[in-house]
Amino acid sequence: MVIPTYNEIDSLGPVVAAVRAAVSDAHVLVVDDNSPDGTGALADRLAAGDEQVHVLHRLAKDGLGRAYVAGFTWALERDFGRIVEMDADGSHQASELPLLLAALDAGADAAIGTRWMPGGSVHDWPLHRRLISRAGTGYARLMLRSRLRDLTSGYRAFTRRALESIDLDRVQGAGYVFQIEMAARLSKRGMRVTEVPITFVERRAGASKMSTAIVLEAMTWVTKAGFSPRKLS
Repeated sequence: MVIPTYNEIDSLGPVVAAVRAAVSDAHVLVVDDNSPDGTGALADRLAAGDEQVHVLHRLAKDGLGRAYVAGFTWALERDFGRIVEMDADGSHQASELPLLLAALDAGADAAIGTRWMPGGSVHDWPLHRRLISRAGTGYARLMLRSRLRDLTSGYRAFTRRALESIDLDRVQGAGYVFQIEMAARLSKRGMRVTEVPITFVERRAGASKMSTAIVLEAMTWVTKAGFSPRKLS
């Protein structure tokens, strides 16, 4: 489990505990971008009390995508066979983790926890966030000719084979566009990507990292990739 953090001190403890309860043999890697609120120090305390919790400290806030790449690289270097990404704010339900892993067991190379499909749902999200997510996925599906219904979801499971098929050093997305880019790169390489319905719950603590700059980064990357498929080579 790769969980990036930046100022998630109120939610990290319960999220790690929920993951460990949901899948007892799961290892959790917290990738902290030098959170000024002490999240990194909390992660160290959690790791000191549980040998299956690990911490990767980065020097500064450098984008969600780069945090995930650092976490994926750490996991691949240690021979983990299945790697999962998950938010630290409590919006992804650890109780649904077995569903993502079951999809891999059934033969998928990657499984995306999807809000916008039968069985999926979003709770307590303001209308503008729903519109941004649906519009972003709709535009990305059109430009990238993708069949996936939730390209911006951040709750995903990968096989080792799937991540090794991608040159992670060439992944460009720093913000939430990272999710779109990863899905597109996996599809480009012929990986079998399946979707699993999830329940997404708005965070109870902390502040969203979504910004106008992040939205613009996503639109720019998707537009360029749509008109120049070689961007995914």
